[in-house]
Amino acid sequence: MRTAKIVRNTTETRIHIEVNLDGTGTYDVSTGIGFLDHMVEQFSRHSLIDVVMKVDGDLHIDQHHTTEDSAIALGQALSEAMGDKAGIGRYGSVFSPMDETLARVALDISGRPYLVWRAGFSQDRLGEWDTELIEHWFHSVAQAAGITLHIELIYGQNNHHICESIYKGFARAMRQAVELDPRKGGAVPSTKGQLGG
Repeated sequence: MRTAKIVRNTTETRIHIEVNLDGTGTYDVSTGIGFLDHMVEQFSRHSLIDVVMKVDGDLHIDQHHTTEDSAIALGQALSEAMGDKAGIGRYGSVFSPMDETLARVALDISGRPYLVWRAGFSQDRLGEWDTELIEHWFHSVAQAAGITLHIELIYGQNNHHICESIYKGFARAMRQAVELDPRKGGAVPSTKGQLGG
Protein backbone atom coordinates (compact mmCIF):
# COMPACT_ATOMS: atom_id res chain seq x y z
CA MET A 1 0.00 0.00 0.00
CA ARG A 2 1.25 3.48 -0.90
CA THR A 3 0.40 5.16 2.36
CA ALA A 4 1.97 7.69 4.69
CA LYS A 5 1.35 9.30 8.05
CA ILE A 6 2.72 12.70 9.04
CA VAL A 7 2.60 14.18 12.54
CA ARG A 8 3.79 17.79 12.60
CA ASN A 9 3.69 19.67 15.89
CA THR A 10 4.95 23.21 16.33
CA THR A 11 4.12 26.08 18.66
CA GLU A 12 1.67 27.29 15.97
CA THR A 13 -0.07 24.10 14.80
CA ARG A 14 -0.55 20.45 15.72
CA ILE A 15 -1.23 18.32 12.67
CA HIS A 16 -1.98 14.67 11.97
CA ILE A 17 -2.30 13.60 8.33
CA GLU A 18 -2.70 10.19 6.69
CA VAL A 19 -2.95 9.48 2.97
CA ASN A 20 -3.55 6.40 0.85
CA LEU A 21 -2.75 6.95 -2.83
CA ASP A 22 -4.65 3.79 -3.78
CA GLY A 23 -7.80 4.66 -1.90
CA THR A 24 -11.37 5.40 -2.90
CA GLY A 25 -11.58 9.08 -2.03
CA THR A 26 -12.69 8.75 1.58
CA TYR A 27 -11.83 11.58 3.93
CA ASP A 28 -11.94 12.78 7.52
CA VAL A 29 -10.95 16.44 7.55
CA SER A 30 -11.03 19.01 10.34
CA THR A 31 -8.80 22.10 10.12
CA GLY A 32 -10.93 24.62 11.99
CA ILE A 33 -11.50 26.51 8.70
CA GLY A 34 -14.73 25.33 7.12
CA PHE A 35 -14.01 26.26 3.53
CA LEU A 36 -10.53 24.73 3.66
CA ASP A 37 -12.13 21.52 4.97
CA HIS A 38 -14.51 21.59 2.00
CA MET A 39 -11.65 22.00 -0.49
CA VAL A 40 -9.51 19.22 1.00
CA GLU A 41 -12.57 16.98 0.92
CA GLN A 42 -13.00 17.83 -2.77
CA PHE A 43 -9.34 16.99 -3.34
CA SER A 44 -9.73 13.60 -1.69
CA ARG A 45 -12.98 12.66 -3.39
CA HIS A 46 -11.86 13.57 -6.92
CA SER A 47 -8.27 12.29 -6.67
CA LEU A 48 -9.39 9.01 -5.05
CA ILE A 49 -6.63 9.62 -2.49
CA ASP A 50 -7.90 8.85 1.00
CA VAL A 51 -7.10 11.73 3.36
CA VAL A 52 -7.24 12.09 7.12
CA MET A 53 -6.36 15.66 8.13
CA LYS A 54 -6.67 16.87 11.73
CA VAL A 55 -5.35 20.34 12.48
CA ASP A 56 -5.35 22.30 15.73
CA GLY A 57 -3.95 25.71 14.84
CA ASP A 58 -3.59 29.18 16.32
CA LEU A 59 -6.72 30.53 14.66
CA HIS A 60 -7.01 33.13 17.42
CA ILE A 61 -4.12 34.87 15.62
CA ASP A 62 -5.16 34.30 12.01
CA GLN A 63 -5.52 31.51 9.44
CA HIS A 64 -2.05 31.69 7.92
CA HIS A 65 -0.28 29.04 10.01
CA THR A 66 -3.16 26.56 9.77
CA THR A 67 -3.39 26.99 6.00
CA GLU A 68 0.35 26.83 5.36
CA ASP A 69 1.20 24.01 7.77
CA SER A 70 -1.68 21.79 6.66
CA ALA A 71 -0.48 22.14 3.07
CA ILE A 72 3.13 21.40 4.00
CA ALA A 73 2.12 18.28 5.91
CA LEU A 74 -0.16 17.09 3.10
CA GLY A 75 2.65 17.60 0.58
CA GLN A 76 5.07 15.67 2.79
CA ALA A 77 2.57 12.82 3.13
CA LEU A 78 1.99 12.65 -0.63
CA SER A 79 5.73 12.61 -1.28
CA GLU A 80 6.38 9.91 1.32
CA ALA A 81 3.54 7.75 0.00
CA MET A 82 4.97 7.93 -3.54
CA GLY A 83 8.34 6.64 -2.37
CA ASP A 84 10.82 6.53 -5.28
CA LYS A 85 7.90 7.21 -7.66
CA ALA A 86 8.54 4.03 -9.64
CA GLY A 87 5.76 3.25 -12.09
CA ILE A 88 3.72 6.44 -11.61
CA GLY A 89 2.21 8.36 -14.52
CA ARG A 90 4.14 11.44 -13.31
CA TYR A 91 2.14 13.99 -15.34
CA GLY A 92 -1.44 15.18 -15.00
CA SER A 93 -3.40 17.78 -16.93
CA VAL A 94 -7.07 18.67 -16.55
CA PHE A 95 -9.59 21.25 -17.71
CA SER A 96 -11.99 21.66 -14.82
CA PRO A 97 -15.38 23.28 -15.50
CA MET A 98 -17.85 24.35 -12.85
CA ASP A 99 -20.89 26.21 -14.13
CA GLU A 100 -19.59 29.51 -15.60
CA THR A 101 -16.01 28.81 -14.51
CA LEU A 102 -13.22 26.97 -16.31
CA ALA A 103 -9.82 26.30 -14.77
CA ARG A 104 -6.82 24.43 -16.11
CA VAL A 105 -4.39 22.53 -13.90
CA ALA A 106 -1.24 20.83 -15.18
CA LEU A 107 1.42 19.22 -13.02
CA ASP A 108 4.59 17.17 -13.09
CA ILE A 109 5.72 15.15 -10.08
CA SER A 110 9.25 16.14 -10.99
CA GLY A 111 10.92 16.57 -7.63
CA ARG A 112 11.48 20.19 -8.67
CA PRO A 113 8.86 22.26 -6.86
CA TYR A 114 7.45 25.26 -8.69
CA LEU A 115 4.10 27.04 -8.78
CA VAL A 116 2.71 29.15 -11.60
CA TRP A 117 -0.50 30.79 -10.37
CA ARG A 118 -2.67 32.68 -12.83
CA ALA A 119 -5.89 32.99 -10.89
CA GLY A 120 -7.48 35.37 -8.45
CA PHE A 121 -10.55 36.25 -6.46
CA SER A 122 -12.77 39.32 -6.34
CA GLN A 123 -13.68 38.97 -2.67
CA ASP A 124 -11.54 38.77 0.45
CA ARG A 125 -13.12 35.69 2.01
CA LEU A 126 -14.85 32.45 1.11
CA GLY A 127 -16.83 31.55 4.18
CA GLU A 128 -14.33 32.60 6.83
CA TRP A 129 -11.25 31.63 4.76
CA ASP A 130 -8.99 34.45 3.58
CA THR A 131 -8.76 34.06 -0.22
CA GLU A 132 -5.21 35.47 -0.15
CA LEU A 133 -4.17 32.16 1.44
CA ILE A 134 -5.41 29.91 -1.36
CA GLU A 135 -2.44 30.56 -3.64
CA HIS A 136 -0.17 30.08 -0.63
CA TRP A 137 -1.77 26.68 0.11
CA PHE A 138 -0.93 25.45 -3.37
CA HIS A 139 2.58 26.89 -3.17
CA SER A 140 3.18 25.03 0.09
CA VAL A 141 1.82 21.72 -1.24
CA ALA A 142 3.95 21.99 -4.38
CA GLN A 143 7.08 22.76 -2.37
CA ALA A 144 6.60 19.93 0.11
CA ALA A 145 5.56 17.32 -2.47
CA GLY A 146 8.13 18.27 -5.11
CA ILE A 147 5.53 19.13 -7.75
CA THR A 148 5.79 21.50 -10.69
CA LEU A 149 2.27 22.92 -10.62
CA HIS A 150 0.59 25.27 -13.10
CA ILE A 151 -2.85 26.65 -12.23
CA GLU A 152 -4.76 28.98 -14.52
CA LEU A 153 -8.24 30.43 -14.28
CA ILE A 154 -9.38 30.66 -17.90
CA TYR A 155 -12.61 32.42 -16.98
CA GLY A 156 -15.13 32.59 -14.18
CA GLN A 157 -17.03 34.99 -11.96
CA ASN A 158 -18.33 33.19 -8.89
CA ASN A 159 -15.53 32.97 -6.33
CA HIS A 160 -16.80 29.72 -4.81
CA HIS A 161 -16.88 28.13 -8.26
CA ILE A 162 -13.39 29.43 -9.07
CA CYS A 163 -11.86 27.92 -5.95
CA GLU A 164 -13.71 24.64 -6.25
CA SER A 165 -12.89 24.18 -9.94
CA ILE A 166 -9.19 24.71 -9.14
CA TYR A 167 -9.21 22.17 -6.30
CA LYS A 168 -11.12 19.61 -8.37
CA GLY A 169 -8.71 20.17 -11.26
CA PHE A 170 -5.75 19.66 -8.94
CA ALA A 171 -7.35 16.49 -7.64
CA ARG A 172 -7.98 15.00 -11.08
CA ALA A 173 -4.48 15.92 -12.27
CA MET A 174 -2.96 14.29 -9.17
CA ARG A 175 -5.04 11.18 -9.78
CA GLN A 176 -3.53 10.88 -13.26
CA ALA A 177 -0.02 11.55 -12.03
CA VAL A 178 0.12 9.16 -9.06
CA GLU A 179 -1.66 6.22 -10.66
CA LEU A 180 0.57 3.29 -11.50
CA ASP A 181 1.03 2.56 -15.20
CA PRO A 182 1.49 -1.18 -15.76
CA ARG A 183 3.33 -0.51 -19.03
CA LYS A 184 6.13 1.19 -17.08
CA GLY A 185 7.03 -2.09 -15.41
CA GLY A 186 7.92 -0.32 -12.15
CA ALA A 187 10.47 1.97 -13.82
CA VAL A 188 11.00 5.49 -12.52
CA PRO A 189 9.52 7.77 -15.22
CA SER A 190 12.71 9.67 -16.00
CA THR A 191 15.68 9.03 -18.28
CA LYS A 192 17.87 10.02 -15.31
CA GLY A 193 16.61 7.04 -13.34
CA GLN A 194 15.33 9.28 -10.55
CA LEU A 195 13.01 12.21 -10.06
CA GLY A 196 14.36 15.36 -8.44
CA GLY A 197 17.87 16.56 -7.93
